[in-house]
Amino acid sequence: MKLDDFSLKGKVALVTGASYGIGFAIASGMAACGATIVFNDIKQELVDKGLANYKEAGIDAHGYVCNVCDEEAVQAMVKQIEEEVGVIDILVNNAGIIRRIPMTEMSAADFRMVVDVDLNAPFIVSKAVIPSMQKKGHGKIINICSMMSELGRETVSAYAAAKGGLKMLTRNICSEYGADNIQCNGIGPGYIETPQTAPLRERQADGSRHPFDAFIVGRTPAGRWLKPEELAGPAVFLASDASNAVNGHILYVDGGILAYIGKQP
Repeated sequence: MKLDDFSLKGKVALVTGASYGIGFAIASGMAACGATIVFNDIKQELVDKGLANYKEAGIDAHGYVCNVCDEEAVQAMVKQIEEEVGVIDILVNNAGIIRRIPMTEMSAADFRMVVDVDLNAPFIVSKAVIPSMQKKGHGKIINICSMMSELGRETVSAYAAAKGGLKMLTRNICSEYGADNIQCNGIGPGYIETPQTAPLRERQADGSRHPFDAFIVGRTPAGRWLKPEELAGPAVFLASDASNAVNGHILYVDGGILAYIGKQP
């Protein structure tokens, strides 16, 4: 093994929905290892915000407006990226949504919306990039799965169903295209410090932890929430030649939650 095996120099990486948050952290880590970053978002204002974030970080990224649930739009975006930037070597299916609604109160339309973004879209984008990866003789696809690919929890029936399906789509892409030297793996993040979770981590008036914060910290062997940038290393590994023999695997970056039954009360 050589240190260069972890280099992404000369590679074009498409990270969907990467204007901010986990996707931005993963893309930034890949950029630091030499990759050219391409990302999309659903609105121009979000793409502009993302471009500003990358510029501030010293990264020359390429942003595109595209709804990843729209197959024709995705095919057109991939063609445009190939013409303007280059063939996509690395795809990270990061774009996703969640609806926290009890199952008996959730409409079928809401359920379908979550499945469309979290499962159908990775199928659509992967389908669009695989042919050029086949022609090039190599490619990496990383699906952002979840601990909900393995566990259930109240109010997330659609999300858990979609992420469980994404785990199996990951394994099936491996099965179907491994002979083309395409590796498809997943990353399952644990609970991450983001602006969206900040209210759950604020101390209460009496100085105690928020109940959900206490639950997560107590359930995680690491004893803390994880930082977005802690996903970058695993993503770089799965995007690099160092992981050429790793295929169809879900790498859980969760601080140990899935290995732990929790503290005795």
